Formats: sequence, structure tokens, C-alpha cells
Amino acid sequence: MKEKDFQQLATLASRAPSGHNTQPWLFDQEGDTFIIRPDFSKALPVVDPDHRELYISLGCAAENTLLAGGKQLTIDNGQLTIHFSPSAKPIVNCQLSIVHSITARQMNRRLYNRHPITAKSLSALTAVRPEANTNFYLWENGSEPFERLKGFIRKGNEIQMNAPAFLAELKSWIRYNKRQAEATRDGLSYAVFGAPNLPACLSKAIMGSMLKSSVQNRSDMKKLASASHVALFTTQHNTVEEWIRLGQTLQRFLLAATQEGIATAFLNQPCEVRSLAEEIRETFPIHREFPTLLLRLGYAKPMPYSLRRAI
Repeated sequence: MKEKDFQQLATLASRAPSGHNTQPWLFDQEGDTFIIRPDFSKALPVVDPDHRELYISLGCAAENTLLAGGKQLTIDNGQLTIHFSPSAKPIVNCQLSIVHSITARQMNRRLYNRHPITAKSLSALTAVRPEANTNFYLWENGSEPFERLKGFIRKGNEIQMNAPAFLAELKSWIRYNKRQAEATRDGLSYAVFGAPNLPACLSKAIMGSMLKSSVQNRSDMKKLASASHVALFTTQHNTVEEWIRLGQTLQRFLLAATQEGIATAFLNQPCEVRSLAEEIRETFPIHREFPTLLLRLGYAKPMPYSLRRAI
């Protein structure tokens, strides 16, 4: 694989989503293979103690490279290897619409416009093929599962936002103004929250006052009310390989949503708090699969993009 091809593949892979925009991956190549390894220095030990969301991010990154011409993915002890044929020209042979979707995809934290997703777009989402032992469930606003999830999100916020370790970890990844965001090119920048570019001391005070369960719950309930649907992603056995495969499923879903002009954002609190996830597993119509990620979906104007570190 030529250096130019590797650089282009790594750039596309890095457009995958990750928890707090930590970008927890390392890229390498050996011959005609593209390798993705976990970067545990970017782990989130409080909110993601088992590295589940980290490995999902690696799966998303791998799916981007597979869409760019990779022939096969093998997983060995948490390392992902994407195989290319010797004559392959990654990116060159990739459909421009796929490249555009990969680069255009974003997590949009805005209020949505309350318009229901069209039947055509819903068909495109439900047509996404899940990887083995992964699944997803779509529930529309007003449905019984949608309404029940509100209570789990509230409880998740109350547990997480009142945990000092959770808040400390979250704050460590917030980039409070343009200068901080451009210095690190990772984390949760002020811009993705729709905040103005202010001096860091002022921004910290303002944003810090919002990191309370009551404030977060009011915000999340408004955002849910503005959404058309939620999507719950699950695995069968909650294993590392399934998390990686779920990342592939998730990325396909996100790219399909992007192509349909649908905005998405995570509301993972009920999946991250173990007691709540177990209750969802036992009481929701998901065949006792493990609830892993939760998305809200709808229509909204684009937000500023999260930055990426240089390849």
C-alpha cells in the first residue's frame, strides 16, 4: 500500500465517532493491510470502564476503510486488520457519495425541528444490514418504548451528573474556546454545544453551571421532544468482538442517516449506567439483548464539526 493511500485511509477512518471525541485509535500498515489498534491513553475509565464504547469507535473506523475498498476485516485480540487486494487503489475506487457521507457525518446536538422522518428515509434506515450478533431497534416519538426511555435518561443523568469522578472526566475533555480546541484538536469543543467563543475562565463558569442533573434533564427532554425517533443498538453477548462489529453496524446506520439528511446524536446514559441497562434488557422488547448505544434522530441544521488530530 502506497503512503498516499495509507494517509487517505487513515483520514477517512478518523472521521468515525468516538466518546467525548477522544479518537482512541492508532493506525498502521503492513504490506496491503491497514491496521487499527486501540489507544488506551485516550480511554474513558469512568464512563466506559470496559472500553466498550472505545471498541465500538474502532469498529466505526474500520467500516469507513472497508467502504473505501477494503476486502475483509479480521479481529485478533482487539486489533483490527483490514485487508486490501495488491492491485487495489483505496479511495480512488470508492464511490464519491460514500466519501462525502463519511466526511459529512456528524453528531448534531441541536434541538431538532419535530418533523417526522419520511417513510422513504425510514426504509433506508431499516434496510441497514447489522453485523452478526448485533441489532438495532427504531421507535418513533410517542411510542411506548420511546416514552419509557425518557425515565431511564433522567435516571442516568441523575446518577452520572452527581458523580464527582464522572464530572471530572467529562470536564477534562471539554475544550472551552477556539484556542483550546485548535491546540488539542480532540475533545468536546465549545462549538459543538452551540456555545460562543469566550475566554476560557468565563466559558468554564458558564458551562460548569450547566453540568447539573436538573439542567441536563431539562435539555434532554426538550431534545427528545424535538426528535422523530430513537434507535437503540444492542449486542447478543456483550463481547469485545461484538462491540467492534456493532461499530460497523452503527457506522452504516449513521452514513445512511447522513445520506437521507437525518441528524443524529447520542443519549447513551441508560446504556452506560449498568443497573439501568440491565433493567432495559429485561423489560424492553429487545429479546434480552444488551443495550449498548442510544441515538435520537430527526431533522436539524448542521452544527460545527468536531476537530480531528492530524494523521
